[in-house]
Amino acid sequence: MSRVLSRRQQYSEETREALLTTAAELFVEKGFTKTALAEIAAAAQVTRGAVYHHFADKRDLYRAVMERHEERAMASVTAAFLEHEDPVDGAFAAMRAYLDHGLEPDYAELVLRQGPIALGWEEWQQAEERGHAGLIEQILTSLMAAGRITPLPIEPLAAVTFTALSRCAMDIAGSAPDDRERVREECGQVMVRLLSGLLVR
Repeated sequence: MSRVLSRRQQYSEETREALLTTAAELFVEKGFTKTALAEIAAAAQVTRGAVYHHFADKRDLYRAVMERHEERAMASVTAAFLEHEDPVDGAFAAMRAYLDHGLEPDYAELVLRQGPIALGWEEWQQAEERGHAGLIEQILTSLMAAGRITPLPIEPLAAVTFTALSRCAMDIAGSAPDDRERVREECGQVMVRLLSGLLVR
């Protein structure tokens, strides 16, 4: 009996993986509004019933796709911070890693361009804040604890920093493909200057 359950569980996981991968490809190619659940099911070679077994509707599927990309982005930003012994160096590396995601076609399209359309601005913003804003607060707290930046109320400081970074990432993703590298460079210069103003001299 346990072997049967194990096979069912494996099949279920494989089906969910196929749906997430296929949905991501179609959402990038066609956009959220022009992609139908039936189309995703057909491309993933599963039934519509299998789709509804895992996801309540297309919006729920999109939410899962976006969360997967956000988790990967968070992991890379965290890794960039932890690669450096000096928390200041780590903070700037994390900032660069965050902005670089605006250059990644799939992340830019799924999270930054289509996300607010698929989930609505309020839910999208809350999702972004739960992830990146929390990490930004942790990094700023570590800098403050090490005496490397001016002591300030941490919540508004993290909120302002997140808002600036988020706007930069959206500007990068929203730029014409030929302009994105330039916008990324300009945003990086501005953020370095802003964050450098917090450093204790």
